Amino acid sequence: MLTRTARKTVTFRGPFSLAGVGRPLPAGSYEVVTDQELIEGLSFPVYRRVATTMLVPAQSIQGSVEMLTVDPLDLAAAIKRDTSANGAGTASAKVQ
Repeated sequence: MLTRTARKTVTFRGPFSLAGVGRPLPAGSYEVVTDQELIEGLSFPVYRRVATTMLVPAQSIQGSVEMLTVDPLDLAAAIKRDTSANGAGTASAKVQ
């Protein structure tokens, strides 16, 4: 099965939390990696998401990062909360 990986950077202006992380994360830019696999047998290419991960600062060793599995819907909600908390109409949490 063929897979592909998409990477994007999400920037938060304020501290935020995600379900399953267990701790608040500081403001800053975070890399989000989404892995998708090709659904075979169709007459056109279709991919489905199989994993979404995010690189976050590690708790134990300063300067290192850890890759955590995140729910893309929870990530979208955190972006929305950050955007509305930092002023309507301003781009606070942004995806690049």
